[in-house]
Amino acid sequence: MAIANRRTYSLLVLLLLALFSIWGCPKRTEITSAPQSQATITKSQKETPKEKGSQVANPATKPGEALKKSDATAADALKPIYFDFESSVIREDAKDVMKANAAWLKAHPNVKIKVEGNSDAREAKKYNFALGRKRAETAKKYLTSMGISGRRLWLVGYGKEKSVCTENTESCWQKNRRVEFVVNN
Repeated sequence: MAIANRRTYSLLVLLLLALFSIWGCPKRTEITSAPQSQATITKSQKETPKEKGSQVANPATKPGEALKKSDATAADALKPIYFDFESSVIREDAKDVMKANAAWLKAHPNVKIKVEGNSDAREAKKYNFALGRKRAETAKKYLTSMGISGRRLWLVGYGKEKSVCTENTESCWQKNRRVEFVVNN
């Protein structure tokens, strides 16, 4: 009888440890469709000064052409924010950027945004993914506190996977410690 209880107890402990390790590990969100990145927007897709004030699509335009114009506007309007080393706290200099991003999102209520958290390459891979995700969560919380619906914001933690600079200098690492906002329609 005591052996059966020990086996049951041991099996229960192993099961709980397995569940904890599965749920406790940071996960990378799968991307099912890649949105158009800022780098792939061509000059012809950007708005002309005449179009900037107009948000109404021309009825003669093809379906989806209005989305391209929105993407170009988002690429120009939504700016990244940067973080200190091993921190997910929004810096004072990033608060104005976040306010401008929130204002743009309020003016475009149907646009959904992918909030991409990134880190530099100086820590372990799992730590960097978790830190990138935490930075994205912090940015989302800040935007929702400014009246943006959390349903419009999709979080992704990339860690060091989307580095924009590969030199081993502080100025380069600073460029990689960021959150970017990408249209995800």
